[in-house]
Amino acid sequence: MIIRRADEHTEAGEPASEALVDAMSRYNEELLKAGVLLDATGLHPSSRGAIVEFSGGRTAVIDGPFTEAKELIAGYTMVRADSLEEVVELVKRWPTLDGGGNVDLEIRQVAEPEDFDVRPELIERERELRARTGGN
Repeated sequence: MIIRRADEHTEAGEPASEALVDAMSRYNEELLKAGVLLDATGLHPSSRGAIVEFSGGRTAVIDGPFTEAKELIAGYTMVRADSLEEVVELVKRWPTLDGGGNVDLEIRQVAEPEDFDVRPELIERERELRARTGGN
């Protein structure tokens, strides 16, 4: 998963320019042609979201916006790759128009059912759920 960190522009809800939308579309098309793109989605600013907090058996809902923009996610791209190095090379081609060339991208590996030390039937149930939702 390639995580595009939020910044003051994304948190302000500033729309992407046509040039950036075009550049990101071309980048995503390149990933699709390479057979690695699973999903790519931008997110609205945190002012349109909420946090549901669980503590001591109670829940609390905190409406956005949230204070630390650099801790927030503005969007993500899901790719299937054989190694971290392969994803790093893909990310190096990220459009420089994004964030005016000043953007933080975080790469994280998605946990697979086999990564957890649980009974085989729980792993199989998770695989079946992912298959039904279109996730691999």
